Amino acid sequence: MPELSSADHRTSPPQVKIPRQYNAAYDLIQRNLKAGRAPKIAYIDDYGQYSFGDLAERVNRFGNVLAGIGLEAENRVMLCLLDTIDFPTAFLGSIQAGIVPIAANTLLTTADYDFMLGDSRARALVVSEALWPQFAPIVAKHNTLRHIIVSGSDGKGHRCLADLMKGASPNFEPAATTCDDFCFWLYSSGSTGTPKGTVHLHSHLIQTAELYGKAVLGIREDDLVFSAAKLFFAYGLGNGLTFPLAVGATTVLMAERPTPDAVFKRLRQHKPTIFYGVPTLYAGLLASRDLPDAKELRMRVCTSAGEALPADIGKRWTEHFGVEILDGIGSTEMLHIFLSNRSGEVRYGTTGKPVPGYAVRLIGEDGSPVAPGEIGELQISGPSAAVMYWNSREKSRHTFMGDWTRSGDKYIESNDGYFQYCGRSDDMLKVGGIYVSPFEVEGALMTHESILEAAVVAHADTDELVKPKAYVVLKAGIEASETLEAALKQHVKNQLAPYKYPRWIEFVTELPKTATGKIQRFKLR
Repeated sequence: MPELSSADHRTSPPQVKIPRQYNAAYDLIQRNLKAGRAPKIAYIDDYGQYSFGDLAERVNRFGNVLAGIGLEAENRVMLCLLDTIDFPTAFLGSIQAGIVPIAANTLLTTADYDFMLGDSRARALVVSEALWPQFAPIVAKHNTLRHIIVSGSDGKGHRCLADLMKGASPNFEPAATTCDDFCFWLYSSGSTGTPKGTVHLHSHLIQTAELYGKAVLGIREDDLVFSAAKLFFAYGLGNGLTFPLAVGATTVLMAERPTPDAVFKRLRQHKPTIFYGVPTLYAGLLASRDLPDAKELRMRVCTSAGEALPADIGKRWTEHFGVEILDGIGSTEMLHIFLSNRSGEVRYGTTGKPVPGYAVRLIGEDGSPVAPGEIGELQISGPSAAVMYWNSREKSRHTFMGDWTRSGDKYIESNDGYFQYCGRSDDMLKVGGIYVSPFEVEGALMTHESILEAAVVAHADTDELVKPKAYVVLKAGIEASETLEAALKQHVKNQLAPYKYPRWIEFVTELPKTATGKIQRFKLR
């Protein structure tokens, strides 16, 4: 198979030259073997360590498992797997065989999986033993689902992945795919409706690795990386699979949910040089009583995505650990981050500047570009944009507009090219005819020492006029009171224009979120 040329960053925009005959999984595996990394550790999970040579053999064996049960090129297989070595094995093994893996969110409900199995018409399901109870009531009703494989020691009446792998050949010839073949799907989080199957091509993974992973993140062969964002998440897939495999770095995987205790355990034990988190987690880590001293760790760079990072959290993280958080925005549709801060140029409270190879524009309500300092909808053009939403023609036409993809996010661009997040298009408030960004108000609230999390939505007063309302989660040991409510309102007034302060504050124990950590403001509304 032809070899891939690295990004040429001398061109404007940078371009990754991908040959017509190209298989994404074969490229990510073979580049490490050809570089002599077969003995080097590729993955460390909760059960052991696996070299690049081990990974290559596992990927080949899984390809033969799929062929052995009768799956053919372009068939689809759903993967609902915790973050262990079995995820990269099954994901890459499917792709190398020309079969299309669908990486499913492991935190969804039985109803979600029921929809996804029917919508995708997957021929096979590979599921972690711990997640099987979510599928048990529904698999029999899907006639297109022919095979069930369980990752774990108990197959629950079905075949165990480990047993099938043992009996499979370690040699496999990759499928003769092209760069434009369907490669994998990721279902959107479904935060505002039914999940949408987002279809990506073989060329997309390596584009994100070259343009963001290398050019912005600066990932290297000698890095040890740990992503609290899971592999099923577009952000986590790049963090823990595409980027490290593209350069030969080592990755730590964690099957359990990313609580502060679980994350600190890995940061102390493995001492990764790159840590990938999300804003909610960074807030929880900073609030933890078990916060490590900077000398205990060896992080050289951190990233944040999934939702905009409040400036106060970024500043406090850097003050404590001496490490910048590169806040950026990506999406399932664009596969990874396309707008990001850069090391040494971080401006907290902004999402930075466009990633090389991507173009962005802000469009006003009249469909025309807005001037710097004005709010507009963010649209992106870049080489990793998804082809479509499966079985969703109207939603595809609305989101994918030729070279441009609509993000649904509102932004302002500064005169020097930094982009500041204002909120989702459907979350924006108009107070007295003036746009108010809920994120700006949330950011002001988050600077108060009593607050762990905050979300701001539109709420009508007795005259049916819209004003900001805040839902607030307090830090452990802080009691809600009318005095605190008044103090929080004044705290915002001291920082922002008076009309932006929340007229109502409701204290809650938690905020509704998607499984990937994004606050579901529509539920609060």
